[in-house]
Amino acid sequence: MSKEITARATDYSKWYNDLVIKGELADYSAVKGCMVIKPYGFALWENMRDALDKMFKDTGHVNAYFPLFIPKSFLSKEAAHVEGFAKECAVVTHYRLKNDPNGGGVFVDPDAKLEEDLIIRPTSETIIWNTYRDWIKSYRDLPLLINQWANVVRWEMRTRLFLRTTEFLWQEGHTAHATAQEAIEETEKMLEVYATFAEEFMAVPVVRGVKTANERFAGAVDTYCIEALMQDGKALQAGTSHFLGQNFAKAFDVKFSNKENQLEHVWATSWGVSTRLVGALVMAHSDDQGLILPPKIAPLQVVIVPIYKGDEQKPVIDEKAKEIMANLKNLGIRVKYDDNDNNRPGWKFAEYEMKGVPVRLALGARDLEKNVVEVARRDTKEKMIVGLDGIAQYVDGLLLEIQRNMFNKAKTFRDEHITPADSWDEFEKLLDEKGGFIAAHWDGTPETEETIKEKTKATIRCIPLNNVQEDGKCVLTGKPSAQRVLFARAY
Repeated sequence: MSKEITARATDYSKWYNDLVIKGELADYSAVKGCMVIKPYGFALWENMRDALDKMFKDTGHVNAYFPLFIPKSFLSKEAAHVEGFAKECAVVTHYRLKNDPNGGGVFVDPDAKLEEDLIIRPTSETIIWNTYRDWIKSYRDLPLLINQWANVVRWEMRTRLFLRTTEFLWQEGHTAHATAQEAIEETEKMLEVYATFAEEFMAVPVVRGVKTANERFAGAVDTYCIEALMQDGKALQAGTSHFLGQNFAKAFDVKFSNKENQLEHVWATSWGVSTRLVGALVMAHSDDQGLILPPKIAPLQVVIVPIYKGDEQKPVIDEKAKEIMANLKNLGIRVKYDDNDNNRPGWKFAEYEMKGVPVRLALGARDLEKNVVEVARRDTKEKMIVGLDGIAQYVDGLLLEIQRNMFNKAKTFRDEHITPADSWDEFEKLLDEKGGFIAAHWDGTPETEETIKEKTKATIRCIPLNNVQEDGKCVLTGKPSAQRVLFARAY
């Protein structure tokens, strides 16, 4: 199977697409720019979604659902917001089709035009804040901590499975607070939730930071982000959390009566991650043989493959395999016993390697005689002969070790690809020859930021939250700078 995968070194983009298709995560659809998420890919997303959902609820948030359609007039109320999304909006103008009497199929009924055009949500701030106006009256109604799991549409000209599609799945949190400080604390808290999820569940190390004004979410006062690094040296924005100030509250006249019985506009946040994280998983960990998935969110954590000659050996292996499977399930491990007779063991090994299953147990008749089993781990490709007594506990510990190893490997790669640059020549050379994050001084102006982007296609990914103040000179203009920021080419 791995022969069907383009090598990373040959064509990284094709390697990525090969893994998504052949790993059965997704497929192309009849709708240009959209994808079909296949059952294996959706199981992966469900595991990610469920882990995040628990983290949201543990921090006091509740789920709700808001309409897919947004009246066009709503998007006109917050100028920066509409400017940021205007070019990506899909618009519904009519509500009925008619059959062509001449046999030409169906056509839009010109008499069925909507009174007001509807936008298919690119994000939900406007429809949600219009609703919050009716829900929030007093300080007793605050904070309002709501999340929704939904799909959104942002019209894309150049798409790539999971990373950039016209329609994608995501969650979006929208909260309302009595004070600016409370809203800022919420923004920072949710950024840390995302960072913890990326590192502890996805095994992807991230840089926590703040976006520049040029890269800020449309309508936000500040955008916080987590940035991850892929194996080709490009960055990927893995999550954002926005302090919206009072912009949307003022646009939709959302006020509350404070403890002194005075009316004030509320303070807001929004935050979200999407199915783009599935693409991040593929690019951060996988190899030329297929996917490598972190055990905590892998759809299958363990697969058991029987090896036997003749039908007389199979019942004994089946019995032992089912015993092992029951013990693994008792430990909460997701396991499959693949006793399908249509495929040989070697084919199954290749299939589960392609799909990134963390642990494979190969159980043969000779193994049973010796009371052992062959254990193979996907991340390092190591094979071990392990005693069957206590095998479930051994596998449980091995899954934890694989999770740690995947994170440490990705972190070592990331840390080795954060490189300082002090001159323009050095900056360009590092981008072209090494890639990764370039830590360089910037004079703080959007003009310089835009010029660097035009010259190199590199953007300021973030101003790290743990930045050390350091006097220097802008890598492009030579003007004074008080800190380094992280540049990178990005997805």
